[in-house]
Amino acid sequence: MSIPASTKQDNKFLNPIPTSEVGFDKMLPLMKAYATNKAEVVPHKTLGPFTTDTSVYQSPPASGLRITWVGHSSLLIEIDGRTILTDPIWSQRASFTQLMGPRRFFNPPLKLSELPPLDAIIISHDHYDHLDKATIKFFAGTTIPFFCSLGVSQHLESCGIIKNFITELDWSDSIMIGHDCVITAAPARHFSGRGIIGRNETLWSSFVIKGKKHNIFFGADSGYFPGFKDIGETFGPFDLSILEIGAYGEYWPDIHMGPDKASNAQLDLNSKLMMPIHWGTFNLALHDWFEPIEQLQQHATDKNIALFVPEPGKPTEVTGAYNSGWWRKFKS
Repeated sequence: MSIPASTKQDNKFLNPIPTSEVGFDKMLPLMKAYATNKAEVVPHKTLGPFTTDTSVYQSPPASGLRITWVGHSSLLIEIDGRTILTDPIWSQRASFTQLMGPRRFFNPPLKLSELPPLDAIIISHDHYDHLDKATIKFFAGTTIPFFCSLGVSQHLESCGIIKNFITELDWSDSIMIGHDCVITAAPARHFSGRGIIGRNETLWSSFVIKGKKHNIFFGADSGYFPGFKDIGETFGPFDLSILEIGAYGEYWPDIHMGPDKASNAQLDLNSKLMMPIHWGTFNLALHDWFEPIEQLQQHATDKNIALFVPEPGKPTEVTGAYNSGWWRKFKS
């Protein structure tokens, strides 16, 4: 089984299968739905505070694999001696301005200055909740390698990241970190753009991260599509699949999975454990903030899926199924 490269039409990247995005035709019914929505989209109780014991990073994980969930899709991944940061957003709002837009439910559990030395930073696509320029600027002038989807380097360079330390990847492209870790870009079903114009002029990707011992999948943002099975057959089996479960809705069923379809993707990927991300951090949809994880638990039980759900900010070794249940004490 081979993984296809991306394709373009009229200078726009295309999804692996036909995909409906949130267009202007859905704006009026969507605005009405938001105006009449009664769900607890923002926690009634303040989440956290969560803190990270950064002294943990002074010793490598005994298992070889340790994850710190900073929130949303921001992860500190320690895998077989390499340390990788994904889609970092430390800002209070996932927006083009800090004056408006979705606000964090909890503060980042550690400061950017407290991060351990990084071997790489992965940027899956250019949406504001995955590419946060204020956070990227913190790394300006460093020699940390950035790996991103096609076309995304322009945003990184505008933040002061040196061009020589940015590598753009197309689907199926691979890059080495040192001599013992391979990062491969894989397809995803989503879209891109940071404004009204310029949609889909940059690529969106998922990523396979293969170390000396462990093999994991970082799904970033994606709707469900048959390509998950292809990825599992080509790059699996995986020790851990990191998949988005939040920000789904009836008006955009193709670009986010939600818990049910994400659990189906987990089965397709041939993976031992599933870690849910892209939930519990920002208000990006019409569902209760805790709904994604609670629905996922039921689907996992029904489909015999082992979950890995660490508390935000807590470095947690990946040794088997684990569910911290951290959100329960914050439910109203």
